[in-house]
Amino acid sequence: MIVVLIVACEVGFWVLLALGLALRYLARMPRTGAAVLLMEPLLELVLLIVTAIDLKNGAPADWKHGLAAVYIGFTVAYGHYTIKWVDGHFSHRFAGGPRPVKRYGLARAKHEGQMWVRTVVMAAVAAALLQLATWYVGDGGDTRSLHEWQLTTLRIVAVHGVIALTYFIWQKKDPGRTTADEAAARPPQKTLS
Repeated sequence: MIVVLIVACEVGFWVLLALGLALRYLARMPRTGAAVLLMEPLLELVLLIVTAIDLKNGAPADWKHGLAAVYIGFTVAYGHYTIKWVDGHFSHRFAGGPRPVKRYGLARAKHEGQMWVRTVVMAAVAAALLQLATWYVGDGGDTRSLHEWQLTTLRIVAVHGVIALTYFIWQKKDPGRTTADEAAARPPQKTLS
């Protein structure tokens, strides 16, 4: 039941996002669209409550409960950013908004560092929820799966940290700027008259 609810929350997230943006930009109802977007956190609250009830009713703490905690942590860390990102693209595509900025060089590296910080927040929230679930289950239950999920979140942070670091070491260059810089660096061509 928990896995079905996680899938339903993910589908619900995208449905509410699409509905909120459609109301905001296509139907020209910005307040109604914003109200729909503000309903997003209710999905995670429902998931948290159902997970707690499932554990309280004696369900063994397993990978599904760990996945629910990581999903909630991900939504806390990345939910607002994802909504803002999709909103910018939707606004550009359907409402004549400005083109979303593409980042290169140090700006891209800083952005990737900020994304890594979001992953750290995700891991911290998930680890805290997993620890609360461990205490909630108590000494009588098997909580190894929950502890394994805590280690998994640390691995995710480490892998994402390495990936973010590569953006600082090998900075991506702006393709449009590179060709202009190379043309400016070339000596002027002599023309035959």
